[in-house]
Amino acid sequence: MRIDVSKTIKNTTAKMLDAFVDSTFEFVDQPLLPSQSNFAPVDELGGPVFITSIEGSIPDDFPEGVYLRNGPNPLFGGLKSTKSIFGESNHTWVEGEGMLHALHFSKDDDFNWSLHYNNKYVETETFKQDKQRKKPSFIPIIEGDLPAVISAIMLNLHSGKVYSVAENYIPQEIDISTLKTLGNMDLSGAWNRACTSHPKRAPETGELVIVGMDAIKPYYELGVISADGKKLVHRADLKLDRCTFSHDFGITERYNVFMDFPLTIDIARLFLGGTLIKYNKEGYARIGVMPRYGDGDSMRWFEVEPNCTFHVINCFEDGDDEVVVWGCRALESVIPGPGTGPSKVNFDNSIKDGLLYDRPYEWRLNMRTGKVRERNLSADTEFSMDFPMINANFTGRKNKFGYTQVVHDSSSTEDNMPRFKGLAKLHFEQLDNKISSTTREIEEVIKVEYHMFEKNTFCSGASFVPKNGGLEEDDGWIVTFVHNEDTNTSQIFVIDAKNFSDKPVAKITLPHRVPYGFHGAFIPTSH
Repeated sequence: MRIDVSKTIKNTTAKMLDAFVDSTFEFVDQPLLPSQSNFAPVDELGGPVFITSIEGSIPDDFPEGVYLRNGPNPLFGGLKSTKSIFGESNHTWVEGEGMLHALHFSKDDDFNWSLHYNNKYVETETFKQDKQRKKPSFIPIIEGDLPAVISAIMLNLHSGKVYSVAENYIPQEIDISTLKTLGNMDLSGAWNRACTSHPKRAPETGELVIVGMDAIKPYYELGVISADGKKLVHRADLKLDRCTFSHDFGITERYNVFMDFPLTIDIARLFLGGTLIKYNKEGYARIGVMPRYGDGDSMRWFEVEPNCTFHVINCFEDGDDEVVVWGCRALESVIPGPGTGPSKVNFDNSIKDGLLYDRPYEWRLNMRTGKVRERNLSADTEFSMDFPMINANFTGRKNKFGYTQVVHDSSSTEDNMPRFKGLAKLHFEQLDNKISSTTREIEEVIKVEYHMFEKNTFCSGASFVPKNGGLEEDDGWIVTFVHNEDTNTSQIFVIDAKNFSDKPVAKITLPHRVPYGFHGAFIPTSH
């Protein structure tokens, strides 16, 4: 008789986990306010649904492909709180099992557009475990005292494969035709870490640059995957002294750019009664620049003003000496969130003081002198902006345009749930003079153009879709999921990037509600 030892250990571990969680933790539903209804999860459809309601028209030269967006979609009815001898904890809006939402754009034999929508969970092993148990196994962590799993995911296309990337799990390959999870990213065993959510494709070579993170040393490792996606050609320890919560990084034609800012993950702090994730506004902040195939010893560090930057807009080399970094920068962190008691008061004060206000920002790092020049790119009279995107063909190269989602401050602060009331187009090469609302001095800033939605209508997962054969950088469209809270209607807008302030060229009404989510990506399928 042959005994499957690994299966036996796995089953025994699962039973021990069951016993520990069931005997120690009490799970309680977190009620949603009426204003939070579109943060509630939805059911899987079970298959594609054809779209028949389109206002306007999809341009003939719009590429065939799949527009994907991810987001949290908690199992078992919604977000949970827990109570135990260890304390209390709450899920936040960034937690919950990951779900993909997809709109497929294709043309029939008569070249007419045919659209269908589908959704599906990302089925990791931990997801399957919870589903089999029919109850939670993982404890919320960001707000409270206990360990949990974050399921914010990013989508990435490389060498013809699409991956769902989470900061707590190995990237999962996705079949975009069915949204089925195919399993872990396979690099012949050369990579076994979770990745930060925004891998980058290197200009010129087509290699994929990834950064793996962990709460124990080595905290961060860099990886470079071959252009054909078959092997890991470089791996290096970045040799950080702390686990900074680095959600994004940048690349240029020659360099990798890494942000070490004072939003940190610390398991020891958690066990001493503190929070797992904490922002220390008095802590040091620095940006590191290293050669593409470098390591921690070849990193050149530049000290910058303390800040919290989750998303990089782009990085590029300006001449032989300067590396330019653009990002959406705030002076406080929206994570771990409002919490309760004193932490909620501090969070509310940060909102009132404008510390959570994200502005497009520039760091110029001089590789010869080691000096840094940094400045705001937009005026403080503009809106708070985040979730940036560019024409991906300009990643790592100097670009003229960027795009962001625009935060709706009033609704985002009433229930501490972020909403985005519009989109912004950043004109990096067009300068403007505006008077600062705080210093009353004239600031030289970039031109910002807006596309705002009607009242109580908010977006998520905006993505730039380049036009096939486009001659200019902004030849293309912005696609975004949009939800009207008054009518409870979910749509996808197609917006001409050149005529950015005009009404959408197409509004595609979806057959089911789509909750707010995170990042989007358009995967072309036509050749």
